[in-house]
Amino acid sequence: MSLQKAKRIIKSGKAFLGTPYVFGAASGRTDRFDCSSFVQYVYGTHGIILPRTSRQQYLFGKPVPLSSVKRGDLLFFTTPKRAKLKGLNKIGHVAIFIGNNSILHTSRIEKKVAIAPLDPYWRKKVIGARRIVG
Repeated sequence: MSLQKAKRIIKSGKAFLGTPYVFGAASGRTDRFDCSSFVQYVYGTHGIILPRTSRQQYLFGKPVPLSSVKRGDLLFFTTPKRAKLKGLNKIGHVAIFIGNNSILHTSRIEKKVAIAPLDPYWRKKVIGARRIVG
């Protein structure tokens, strides 16, 4: 993904800062999001069609080592409920990496679309990163 496209995707996502988090929010809604509906919507507005859940989204793009993530890459995390599960079932959260050790996402923690630091909380929960090619 080009840096320009990544910047446009991040800008689109930031337009929703403060939008409420609701688990299981329907695809296409913009008055509420959960983590994966948010990522699906933001990428979709740029012509990148992603599946609905974080576990399905993890299968898209190409794996990237955490040390090589770039703005616009997707980061996938486990959650307290899923930490003991195996494989794809361990994934319970997705966010957009926006640079400066920060992610753009919506979660139960902030209860809205927000920018959060990767450290210390989220870094410990990273399962993997994917570069989504547009």
